[in-house]
Amino acid sequence: MTERADGRGASAQAPEPGLLDAAATPLGALLRLFDLARVGEDSFRGFAPPAGRRIYGGLVIAQALVAAQRCVEGREPHSLHAYFLLPGDPYAPILYDVERLRDGGSFSTRRVVAKQHGRAIFTLAASFQIAEAGLEHMAPPPAVPAPETLPSEAELLARHAERLSEPVRRFLASERPIETRPVDPEGYFRREGGASGLNVWLRASGRLPDDPGVHRAMLAYMSDLTLLDTALMRHGRIVMDPGLQVASLDHALWLHRPFRADEWLLYAQESPNAGGGRGLARGGFYARDGRLVASSVQEGLMRPLKP
Repeated sequence: MTERADGRGASAQAPEPGLLDAAATPLGALLRLFDLARVGEDSFRGFAPPAGRRIYGGLVIAQALVAAQRCVEGREPHSLHAYFLLPGDPYAPILYDVERLRDGGSFSTRRVVAKQHGRAIFTLAASFQIAEAGLEHMAPPPAVPAPETLPSEAELLARHAERLSEPVRRFLASERPIETRPVDPEGYFRREGGASGLNVWLRASGRLPDDPGVHRAMLAYMSDLTLLDTALMRHGRIVMDPGLQVASLDHALWLHRPFRADEWLLYAQESPNAGGGRGLARGGFYARDGRLVASSVQEGLMRPLKP
């Protein structure tokens, strides 16, 4: 990595041939954010888009996973468990310190602490394993329409603009690195609640490099997008509703099988519990061929604000 005049790390590597222009596309910009600067033997520096009041949690999960992967050789991550400690400051760099907890015959464990302004804002533990064969089974995917048959975000905006709040309209109208197609878009408008689950097709909005580590980081980024909505929709609410304080508290992700994050993945989610100002949601990522490639669980703050 090289240093720019403003102190931010800039990658010295040219983009892979044919990869989307990082300066021109949201996906390319996100890939640049995954390219952490090494500032010590096991320390890395990352950045977030300088906008908003706090950093999107999925970005911190993805960057911490990237940092952990760079401190392991010959083994792939199979699980991670994370806690969000403080809101991230989008206008400050993030320092990721990796601790090598254990290297056994088959497994390696790494702990990552993300810091800003001298304080820990996030911690992640990740386990890595050598490639092994063994017994296999997996839950089948739900029966849902193919993503090509579902309306795009632009089509949803055109159909439902008058029913959407201004923040939601701006969100749907913006170009983003992840393309999403909800199986039941009307679920976002039904205010009576009771939705038992949320199924969403997701993929990166363009081609990714072939490096499996990039695809794992992208899936980690995507895994935080809609889990809290799953819990809120049971009560006829969504993350962007006014009058709610919503934040991720912890997050777990298990990686089961190889996948590509630039191909459609079905994120099948459900919320088994809410209480005490918190909601729990879990999900499974399915490839188009029905393979369960990853599973996630998250608990989030769902606190109604006092008038």
